[in-house]
Amino acid sequence: MTARDRILSAIRNSLAPRRPDPDAIAAQAAALLADPQTTRPQLAAPDLADAFALKATALGTTIDHVAQMGDIPAAVRRYLADHGLPGVALQPAAELAALDWDGIATHADIAPDEAAGLGLALWGIAESGSLVVHSGPDNPILLSFLPLHHILVLHRNNLLAHLEDYAAAVQGAAQPRNAILITGPSGTTDIEGSYVRGAHGPGFLHVLLVGS
Repeated sequence: MTARDRILSAIRNSLAPRRPDPDAIAAQAAALLADPQTTRPQLAAPDLADAFALKATALGTTIDHVAQMGDIPAAVRRYLADHGLPGVALQPAAELAALDWDGIATHADIAPDEAAGLGLALWGIAESGSLVVHSGPDNPILLSFLPLHHILVLHRNNLLAHLEDYAAAVQGAAQPRNAILITGPSGTTDIEGSYVRGAHGPGFLHVLLVGS
């Protein structure tokens, strides 16, 4: 066999498909699942609310802490005043409709150039500072995309540590038509490396974290 033949043979053998051992694959998968904590990233802080806040604010999300749901209208009023906003599109959810919105211009319709929208987040994920929103009869999907300012109410007891905890929470439940994971305000640097806010959705994300 010539040197050329040996080289080509070595290349041919290296390109030949290799059949992995099914038992070895199963053993590797079992080892990864045996202790999930070894593969999960460490949270930014021991407390879920602190960890969530650290991750979320690092991405440009702003957070306001309120003690109870009854304090939400006052917090929204402050935000609207601080940003010079005339009013807010309100998610038609019973939990929000039950609040006292006297003195705040609220409306149900969502315009393409909506200034501000207020809705409920089902969960917050401390690992990434993300928020989970499900569409439904009482939560139009456009509320999460059209407003320039997106305000979300999140209960502290709905904070989850990791993304897979959200997957476990919805396992076996009726699935929504749209499940949205929101991680910070919308932005892009696709055009000449310049940061543009609101490129694909709300340019501002504000969380009202309820509870103590």
